[in-house]
Amino acid sequence: MPYGYAGRILHVDLSQGALEVETPPESFYRKYLGGSAMGMAYILNQVKPGTDPLGPENVLTLMVSILTGAPISGQSRMTANALSPLVDGIGDSQCGGFFPAEMKFAGFDGIVITGRAATPVYLWLRDGQAELRPASHLWGKTTSQVNDLLKAELEDDKVEIAQCGPAGEKLVRLAAIINMGNRANGRTGMGAVMGSKNLKAVVVRGSSKRLSLADPKHINELARWGAANVEANPDVLGLRDFGTASVLSSQHATGTLPTYNYNAGQFEYFEDISGETMTDTILKERDTCYACTVHCKRVVETEWNGQAVERRYGGPEYETLSTFGSYCGVHDLSAIAYVNKLCNDYGLDTIGTGATVAWTLECYENGTLSDREIGFPARFGDAEAVVRLTELIARREGIGDVLAHGSRRAADLLGKGHEFLITVKGAEAPAHMPHAKRSLGLIYAVNPFGADHQSSEHDPMIEEGASDLYMQRNKLLGFEHTLPPRSLGPEKVRYALKTQHFYSFLDSADLCQFVFGPAWTLYGPAETVDFVRAVTGWQDFSLDELLEVGERRLNMLRVFNARLGLDRQADQLPRKFFKALTGKGPTAGVALSHEEIEQAKDEYYRLSGWHVPTGNPTPETLTRLGLSWVLDSTQASEG
Repeated sequence: MPYGYAGRILHVDLSQGALEVETPPESFYRKYLGGSAMGMAYILNQVKPGTDPLGPENVLTLMVSILTGAPISGQSRMTANALSPLVDGIGDSQCGGFFPAEMKFAGFDGIVITGRAATPVYLWLRDGQAELRPASHLWGKTTSQVNDLLKAELEDDKVEIAQCGPAGEKLVRLAAIINMGNRANGRTGMGAVMGSKNLKAVVVRGSSKRLSLADPKHINELARWGAANVEANPDVLGLRDFGTASVLSSQHATGTLPTYNYNAGQFEYFEDISGETMTDTILKERDTCYACTVHCKRVVETEWNGQAVERRYGGPEYETLSTFGSYCGVHDLSAIAYVNKLCNDYGLDTIGTGATVAWTLECYENGTLSDREIGFPARFGDAEAVVRLTELIARREGIGDVLAHGSRRAADLLGKGHEFLITVKGAEAPAHMPHAKRSLGLIYAVNPFGADHQSSEHDPMIEEGASDLYMQRNKLLGFEHTLPPRSLGPEKVRYALKTQHFYSFLDSADLCQFVFGPAWTLYGPAETVDFVRAVTGWQDFSLDELLEVGERRLNMLRVFNARLGLDRQADQLPRKFFKALTGKGPTAGVALSHEEIEQAKDEYYRLSGWHVPTGNPTPETLTRLGLSWVLDSTQASEG
């Protein structure tokens, strides 16, 4: 009997209404573990160049991992992958909550979805059984309405539901997949792919919550150690007390809080939207994901302009507070909580949506877009304009029908505003500024699915002043010494790549990057290896194998893009990042330089074993990683 995994992958052909269960061998699970890597094993085989991301030929994979559902913090994660309708190339997005663990308990490690249903349907998984059911009565309903309707229809309040929301139905390219009404597979437009397939929801339920584990005693020991050490780790304690918003004040202090659409690094009203202020005012409780002791999720209750923000929508994360707050110059915390509710109810990614709204505001401020084109004045600091633009995007009405494509495509459609973009491969940049975190800028550029802040460790974890905990863990990865602030030399590039491999493993093992990681998290590299061994019984599993899993997944994502003709030329940062920041603070007047980024890319590709002129994986590297099977149909370079 396998340890950890269910041993069952469900294949769903929506065009035919056909369901089939695959039972892969243990070698498959050890090679890919789950998450992105496992999803890409199917996508690389089935998605061809020229595929329409919103067409029936696209493949959507929803994968958990060998570790999902174990009784320990940080394991209830699910990854969605497909050819992206938003970014150039592959789409990749993770979520938390209770849905991932429940999907494992329902008897499945993953779902591979192809085709398009003739009419709306939902997928119902229970105790190893799978069924497609009509969902026309759910179409057009918000996520909160669907949650209530399906729980009543199935006569079970404990079902977990992942759904595309009205934005996904309308093929908004910023659409997310929402579960629990407040957890999101947010980035890269996976909700639009789900909506394009007429798949309204996936509903899961398992009657047994017990997994077969190789060493349950050691897992319990690790879980108890984690619970006892939350308060000993200042970063994790901050997450518990203030959520991800715990970093907003420090980001402002270091000049890395994106403000007025990335024109400045400090926001004069930052205290109004900080985690401390949220805790002191509108916070009602701290929520968590399955079996997690950190409790980083916020639950708020407030109202804005007579509109209620109920607890079921959770509360805004740091990225939401930034993109709809400092990006837009808005410091009304209740307004941000309300727009967070809108995004959760309609099914929108808050990073991409907030940044697209901020781009619109800057276009208006500079006379690039007029009152007539937008429909109303839209200045920085105008909370009502931010809410209205979000509603228009969700409903694809007025200017929202253009903005629903994301800011880069909106600029292309309108033929203007490109100088105000903060996008990489079409993905709007999150709220961590490469002006001070130089290696983050490199990863933003080379990451297969665009600018992402959770694809590598951030620079302060190894720069001068890094804590003893950070450096103890860095040494396990081969880094003995701290590095100068704002450096981007060969050693910083090596750190970026090595930690990118670690984070890439986390997105294959579907582990929370706030709990498991290479430096600051509750569990470090050593405990992560112990956890894999305790679940699976693979006692020879090592840190080297962990990093190889991450490297394999990264190469799979990259080679998929290479098939589409994407190469080094796509690894470009927005021009705005090379323009000096305005305002005050440590980063005022600071900008990236093209020379340092290009030199860093040369070193990054070389260390990756990729062809430096193209940035594409070589046949030798793919073969070393056990990926020679992709060579017949890839455009990997001979270099």
